[in-house]
Amino acid sequence: MNGDDDLYGIGELARLTGLSVRTIRFYSDSGLLPPTERTHAGYRMYDIHALTRLKFVRTLRELGVDLPTVNRVLSREVSIPELAAEHAEALDVQIRTLRLRRSVLRAVAKRGSSPKELEMVHELARLTEEERQAILDDFWAEVDAGLPATENAAWMRKVRAELPDDPTPEQVEAWIELVELVRDPSFRAKIRTMAVENARMVSEGTANPLSNAWNTAMEQALTKVADAMAAGQQPESDAGRRIVLEMNAAVARELGREGDADFDEWLIKLNDTFGDDRAERYWNLLGTINGWPAYPSPKPARDWLTAATRAARG
Repeated sequence: MNGDDDLYGIGELARLTGLSVRTIRFYSDSGLLPPTERTHAGYRMYDIHALTRLKFVRTLRELGVDLPTVNRVLSREVSIPELAAEHAEALDVQIRTLRLRRSVLRAVAKRGSSPKELEMVHELARLTEEERQAILDDFWAEVDAGLPATENAAWMRKVRAELPDDPTPEQVEAWIELVELVRDPSFRAKIRTMAVENARMVSEGTANPLSNAWNTAMEQALTKVADAMAAGQQPESDAGRRIVLEMNAAVARELGREGDADFDEWLIKLNDTFGDDRAERYWNLLGTINGWPAYPSPKPARDWLTAATRAARG
């Protein structure tokens, strides 16, 4: 028994391979498993080579290979290494898709989304990198429309939302929130106001709130604010007033406006123009999407400094 000359009926093949009789008959009818011979009564019989072939077909099917490709392998139109490489690549795509779906579902579960929002989240998560960038390009095109090109604007346009192939639910959620933010008319209007005011000041030579000198003065002030907050000082304290006066003096020197009676009022107005938490949120969301290292938010210190500025003015 089980020698090279042994023949097996379909029922015996089913017992030896664990496949159903119906499946084996289908493979035989489709040409994947030609019978070795037939009995006088017309029953199909298979030899040991057919059994080996059937086990090979079973293995390929368990790996997810479709029947046309199985037939190509058996016909030697494609080699096993070629099949393995092609199938592994196809599986990579399927795995990325499944992981993305998992992240979308977890993000939706966390947000408590409605059916309509579920569809929106799914569609946004499936966008290509170019399609994601097009959403940001549209945002910046409206913000910068008609304004002279600046180095800073060009840099901001280059920062892409690079959602990975295997995003975490947090990254998917950050991407959805970013899209909602840049599509918010009030946010677009606010950033447009910032861009227009910045362009005006640059052209007049009055100031550039995005310049190195401006940033240096602000960073120094925020460092002092952090120390004051750690010491339990309030914005309306003497420490708060001193920090505001020192920062204002540093900025005034940079702008050549020392002794200007309207300078403090102008500085408060400028802070109202450029101080928007959503602008910081934009970059925080991009950081989450792109996997940038997290950094402490300057918002508490900035709010303290704003309060101290208003207290010093009063």
